[in-house]
Amino acid sequence: MDRRRFVESGAVLLAGIITGCGARPTTLVTPVGGLVRLPLRDHPELERVGGAIRILPDGGSTPLYVVRLASGEVVTLSPVCKHLGCIVDLKGQEFVCPCHGSRYARDGAVRRGPTEHPLDRFATSVSPDGIIEIDVRRPV
Repeated sequence: MDRRRFVESGAVLLAGIITGCGARPTTLVTPVGGLVRLPLRDHPELERVGGAIRILPDGGSTPLYVVRLASGEVVTLSPVCKHLGCIVDLKGQEFVCPCHGSRYARDGAVRRGPTEHPLDRFATSVSPDGIIEIDVRRPV
């Protein structure tokens, strides 16, 4: 295999890893001082209630979900199920665990077990000028 084919196959593999099994693409982001800043204008799906994106901070191994709730609040959630650590996926109006069927509301609250704990949340705010700021250093 020549160098060009090797690089192209690596790019295809990386794209498959980043997008995972779901259809929702993942945006690579670079935290500065542990903070990710996303201009709302660059993510129109977050301007409407129910909109969601997945982000993967540099150095991270698991994407995070950024979700616009019915209240207008924007939250950032870890997709790691609190039951046994499987990765949940956003299906319609809830996050669903493929391993044991736990279900979480769009804000991370438990809807159905076996899990007993909500998804981890990361501090998220939206500035008046439309910048979403997420502290990805640790859940709150």
